[in-house]
Amino acid sequence: MSHPQAPPPPYSQAVPGYYPQQGAAAPATTVVIHTAAPSFAPISNEPATITCPSCHAVVRTTVIRQPSNTTHLWALILCLFVCWPCVCAPYCMKSCQSANHYCPNCDAYIGSYQN
Repeated sequence: MSHPQAPPPPYSQAVPGYYPQQGAAAPATTVVIHTAAPSFAPISNEPATITCPSCHAVVRTTVIRQPSNTTHLWALILCLFVCWPCVCAPYCMKSCQSANHYCPNCDAYIGSYQN
């Protein structure tokens, strides 16, 4: 014949010196998660050394330049001022194009730099 066990004592009795207020809500718990900031130089018109957010490797980005609205605008301005031989110049200049940065390891898109 076994005897039923008594229930465990309430928490206020289990921890000496701790007496919660009756009817008070339990204090809220806040969890703070710290993540390391990416260690990289700001993205510019040239390749940058960064920590890839996708594969977490420290890499030098691959830059692919593409014409942007600024490129087309400069070509239009040159066309309007009858500078026909110079219309293609904005498409050949790095400073008139967007620099799209990609990770060379995983080909993840990192960001764009536009002048």
